[in-house]
Amino acid sequence: MVSNVNADESATDEQQDEQQDAQRDHVTASFSVAVPGTTAPEEPEQLAGAPSSPHDDVAVAGIDSVPERTVPAPARYLTPDELRWAGEKVEAISTAFASRVVGQARLQETLLIALLTGGHVLLESVPGLAKTTAAQTIAQAVGGRFHRIQCTPDLLPSDIVGTQVYNQHAGTFETQLGPVHANFVLLDEINRSSAKTQSAMLEAMQERQTSIGDKSYALPDPFLVLATQNPIEQEGTYPLPEAQMDRFMLKDVLDYPSPAEEAEVLRRIDSGVFGAPAEPVVSTDDVKRLQGLVSRVYIDPAIVNYIVGIGYVTRHPQDYVEPRLAGYVEFGASPRASIAFTSAARARALVDGRNHVVPDDVKALTHRVLRHRVTLGFEAAADEVAVESVIDAMVAGIRTP
Repeated sequence: MVSNVNADESATDEQQDEQQDAQRDHVTASFSVAVPGTTAPEEPEQLAGAPSSPHDDVAVAGIDSVPERTVPAPARYLTPDELRWAGEKVEAISTAFASRVVGQARLQETLLIALLTGGHVLLESVPGLAKTTAAQTIAQAVGGRFHRIQCTPDLLPSDIVGTQVYNQHAGTFETQLGPVHANFVLLDEINRSSAKTQSAMLEAMQERQTSIGDKSYALPDPFLVLATQNPIEQEGTYPLPEAQMDRFMLKDVLDYPSPAEEAEVLRRIDSGVFGAPAEPVVSTDDVKRLQGLVSRVYIDPAIVNYIVGIGYVTRHPQDYVEPRLAGYVEFGASPRASIAFTSAARARALVDGRNHVVPDDVKALTHRVLRHRVTLGFEAAADEVAVESVIDAMVAGIRTP
């Protein structure tokens, strides 16, 4: 009788040891990037979805990190009511945007993602493609303050952040806040301002505050910077430094409208649509609540590893793309790219009415997240190789989860 009990206990101990080893292997697994031409690991029978219990939400550990430090606190996932409320607010903003901006579906998605994440956007296109109209429409739709700053070579940092003015009657200095103190700030043709003026925006974009004299002034919440640059006029311009480019979550390149869309613009001008005042459809408090919901959108550890793998490949392209394309890359994306991927993918899922991220969310954002972070050498310009084609080759070298 005693031997049977001991045998049962021994079998139970062996089962517990096997379960602990399996859990330890799951926690300490690092991301893997499949090399083109090699055999990919077997796909799971069922794609991972939202965890059934908080204990299943275990983040994959980093390469050099202690697993215990990388396990996040259990998150409270979105309820059907919260998802329905978010869908109604996003639909209201989208309808208000479409009522004034014709076409530009990708621009609409880009601005919605930036609004829901609090990120900044760099827009590049030729003049006259409704960049200013789009920024102003989003600001009016949420009832936020909108300021437009036309950048010129003689623009000073104090013209953006503010300055101290001497009051002769009181005999004291008074602080006058600059136009950057608004919910939505449009920096039109940012590459026309000097490097000193561009650097004045770094503190505002990163720390969400400005320093005037010996005091710091917090910026409104929400705060979103939309910067535009014209690629066809290079005389009298100052290219943005990599440190500032990296502060923009997304960079979108706009195309010309189709003939049907251009005709619709003319009809709307004749009907007086652009002259009518636009009323807010949501409040800034709604926007802040939406931003809170975005942070609770579920993202599977496999997709996290997929995002990290994309960033890794941009830094080591010679191992994953053909040598000709790899030779064009001088610098890869920084960890800010992975952060931008994660936040933007969650926002895109919420805009699409989902409470979880899918790999297509990441793929749809690759150009917008990486085109201003992957630096190509002069050989790429000489051979007329677009950064988007290099990015596509890098992403193609990674196995999709």
